[in-house]
Amino acid sequence: MPKLTPFRLTPFHLAIPVHDLAAARGFYGGVLGCMEGRSAERWVDFDLFGHQLVCHRVDGMRPPPVAGDNPVDGHDVPVPHFGVVLELPDWRALAERLRAARVAFVIEPHVRFAGQPGEQATLFLLDPSGNALEFKGFADIAAQLFAT
Repeated sequence: MPKLTPFRLTPFHLAIPVHDLAAARGFYGGVLGCMEGRSAERWVDFDLFGHQLVCHRVDGMRPPPVAGDNPVDGHDVPVPHFGVVLELPDWRALAERLRAARVAFVIEPHVRFAGQPGEQATLFLLDPSGNALEFKGFADIAAQLFAT
């Protein structure tokens, strides 16, 4: 199998369970500012920074299980989680948007690996159905994302 070029990215597709489509619309559309795409009675597509996120209503849903957490630079990172890597100015704007919306962070916005290869801004939060999200910000994504 040929090696993939690291920054010839195409959008990912991720489908997640939610307990309430109205709450999902309020969070992904309202709080995060994602444009809504197609929808039906039991699902809705969102444009999550150019990626396709599909929220599927699951009747009787319990919050997604957290397998555990891993210590990363002094914080307990919830696993599993998903999110998007952003340019640092876009990450800062998102962090401010979330603060203004009074979102409860699992891990507050901060810089980790400061002064090291891979220095990044990060934040963690939960959507209304308990799905864990991480948003990262890099000053230079191409140089820092996979820096060792």
